[in-house]
Amino acid sequence: MLFRRLPLLRPGLLLVVGSLLLVGCATPSGNGPRSADTVSSTAPLLPSMLFPGGAERFEAWRCTPQQDLVTAFGKRELRLWSAHGAYRLTPAVVASGARYQQGDLSFWNKGGEAVVESANGKLDCRADMARAALTRQQRPGVMFHGRGNEPGWNVNLAHDAPELTLVLDYGTREMTLPYRVIGMDNANGRVALASAAAQQPFELRLEARACFDDMSGEPFPARVTLSIDGETYRGCGQGIAP
Repeated sequence: MLFRRLPLLRPGLLLVVGSLLLVGCATPSGNGPRSADTVSSTAPLLPSMLFPGGAERFEAWRCTPQQDLVTAFGKRELRLWSAHGAYRLTPAVVASGARYQQGDLSFWNKGGEAVVESANGKLDCRADMARAALTRQQRPGVMFHGRGNEPGWNVNLAHDAPELTLVLDYGTREMTLPYRVIGMDNANGRVALASAAAQQPFELRLEARACFDDMSGEPFPARVTLSIDGETYRGCGQGIAP
């Protein structure tokens, strides 16, 4: 049996499929993992798959068998995020609609319907919610924005220095802290940051995976996990290009 359904983790999050369609498909090119601590006077270059890539919006797709995807349609490529990876597809010839392909992975859509195929099977998808991509004009000086709920929190990474601002507990706590890079995997779109201030330790992890706000359902290209003061906060985020 190609697909095996797993129980819903919690409302608003992805429904994960046992033998998933996109596992094993081509990933974007880039450097491999780098785990050594890195301290710099400038902000790091984040993996490109944390960004919309020139697209103006992100779209959510609800698919059968149960899986949710996020897309960003640019001028020369389609960026696609699933529960297990991030992918870049280029335009391909098709009689009707629009088709994008990367290796054995293809995405065809017409209107609000889409079919995603790979060597592992096929997904039948329908368009759901769309969200305008955040811009530097809306968030000056920010190269990555992440946020979550219950309790409400957000994080903003500065574009010109290894520094971030945390707003926690529905805005009642705010701090700006330096960070160091403890892991960078460009090929798989993963980043791990840790505090560079001994008096306030924290760890922040970014991962290029389909993410949906667990209150609004809005789509994002990154999952964000913050660990601080013995608490773990989870949410979604997006890189913001200049």
